[in-house]
Amino acid sequence: MIRECSIHGYFSDDDLCPACNSEGKFIMRGNERDSLARRLALALRHAPEKFDLEMDINGWIDIKDIIRQFKKSNERRYHWLRPHHFRAIAETDPKGRYEVRGNVIRATYGHSLEIELDLPTDNIPPSLFYPCSPDEADNLLEVGISPSGRSHVHLSATVRSAAEAGKVHH
Repeated sequence: MIRECSIHGYFSDDDLCPACNSEGKFIMRGNERDSLARRLALALRHAPEKFDLEMDINGWIDIKDIIRQFKKSNERRYHWLRPHHFRAIAETDPKGRYEVRGNVIRATYGHSLEIELDLPTDNIPPSLFYPCSPDEADNLLEVGISPSGRSHVHLSATVRSAAEAGKVHH
């Protein structure tokens, strides 16, 4: 479930705001969040054309266009959908999968499409981590890391976050 505290913003999977214990305003149920996030991942990472959406070179799509197309494909399921639902998903996603700027949204990683992410080049940690098994490590050291069907390689700032990312793909 996602709720919104009037002071601290969106929060998920808690009945009360973790900062002030207020109940907050209901935004969407957990199953609605999960369903919307899956469709959003498909549209923003892999196949915007399946929803007749236009993506710019940096991966941005207008939120109102997404709402229009999602409703068009299933009005009954998405009749409640508004722009703030996308902001709520982006702001509460523990892996930072989405970025919202004004009226547009994009996936921050995991693309199988060719896009230019215009990622920051400052404040990059001195060490980054990639999930692999001990057997894979020797091969990767020899031949290097490749994006394996994606447009970019996802590196993590901590061993723990790399291990979590590896659970999804291995």
